[in-house]
Amino acid sequence: MATYEQALHLVQLLEAELIARSAGFTRNDAYYRGAHPLKYASAEFGKFHGDRYRDFSDNWVQVVADSPVERMTVTGFQASGETEADRELWKVWQVNGLDADSQLGFLGSVVHGRSFVLVWGDPRNPDIPVVTFEDASQCVIAYEPGSRRSRRAALKRWQDGGEDFATLYLADEVWKFSRPRLVQSSGGTSMQMQDVDEELKRWKPREMGLEPNPQVNPLGVVPMVELPNKPVLAGDPISDVQGVIAMQDAINLLWAQLFTASDYASFPQRVIMGAERPVIPKLNAAGEVVGTQPVDLEKFAVDRVMMFSSKDARIGEWQAANLAMYTGLIEVAVGHLAAQTRTPQHYLIGKMANVAEGALLAAETGLVKRVEEKWIWSGQGLRETAWLIAKARGEDAKAEALRSGRVLWKDAESRSHAQMADALLKLKQLGFPFQWLALRYGLTPTEVSDVMAMKEAELEMDPATELSRQLIGSAPQAPVEEAEPEPESEAA
Repeated sequence: MATYEQALHLVQLLEAELIARSAGFTRNDAYYRGAHPLKYASAEFGKFHGDRYRDFSDNWVQVVADSPVERMTVTGFQASGETEADRELWKVWQVNGLDADSQLGFLGSVVHGRSFVLVWGDPRNPDIPVVTFEDASQCVIAYEPGSRRSRRAALKRWQDGGEDFATLYLADEVWKFSRPRLVQSSGGTSMQMQDVDEELKRWKPREMGLEPNPQVNPLGVVPMVELPNKPVLAGDPISDVQGVIAMQDAINLLWAQLFTASDYASFPQRVIMGAERPVIPKLNAAGEVVGTQPVDLEKFAVDRVMMFSSKDARIGEWQAANLAMYTGLIEVAVGHLAAQTRTPQHYLIGKMANVAEGALLAAETGLVKRVEEKWIWSGQGLRETAWLIAKARGEDAKAEALRSGRVLWKDAESRSHAQMADALLKLKQLGFPFQWLALRYGLTPTEVSDVMAMKEAELEMDPATELSRQLIGSAPQAPVEEAEPEPESEAA
């Protein structure tokens, strides 16, 4: 059992780690949403055109992040030693809406490098624990020294209205804290007010009414699990967005330069040589010429007509920039981005013409392998989540079987129905059972059970089934011959 001082110290340490990570989370989230600052521009270009393209972005980060998530669909959980998926666990998954929220969790892992899953029992319905996917900007887990899986503590920190809240999860108890949310003032504050602000910013035990604080953790383990995107042996998991940002900035700059060049190309820049600027006479009220005034050149820019009386007047023109150079560079940059992130070219470029199915599958091989790698990284955390769900239900034996079981995923490859049916038919001829083929087709375990019940109902209604039963029932039974006793041995 931790003391109040120990729990508060843990909250402060974990919050400091969460704050240190927040800069990367904020940047990655902004790039995913398309809020890209214009980078790599010269000071002159930024001075004259920076504000013009402030709200423009050619957002490839979102495509790169969404492409693997759309193929990460959980269809069930299978315990070790079982041949069918666990129906009760799938019920918990569905009731908590995790078929939808899991997509948010996988996207969070891809964008931020990690996401989290929190499991907690529901006293109102002990059979259906509460399971939620959590954002990396709100959660952090402390592991035992030298371990990447043994969880020592977990913190969830969030804001609601005018208060900050924090919940510290330990193996044996749960602490809940809160504090007022302070807004930094633009002006200076006195030393006394600074001391008041510091005092208010300290975490204090949250008022829980009749609920104890701290309260006992009935699971006996830290109930939060991390889903890393691309873990490494030393360091934080790697976000898929992290390596795209630099190329995204380059692409946005090329587009800004292209727009600027096209603006000038649509209005060719010309120079008049050997002539003075034309003037028009200035008249008084009596109609007498009293002077001259320069011609408004903007009027001639609209009228596209200008007259000169000088015999030496000549017109020259600056050559317009080659706009095709910019589009070529952008296409090359997008191609580099596709190769670096293993995103299919047709996801980014959009050029497809008479592509055979085999060529399309080959083009998506990199993405499929990328998805299967994420199955491994996320699957480990999801098995741990299944273990926690079973423990929350009081099923310790099943919990261990689920922890060493496997997660069932929908096929990551994109095939036509005809191609898939042909492959499954060949597998059927090799002897694979129908239930396995139905799962391979992409049905959930619940759907497979429904299909099996439908097949049984069809067989019951089939006249051939009833006829075969009658024939089997009326067939004479062969007499059973009694076995002759074996002769006793001499030794006996």
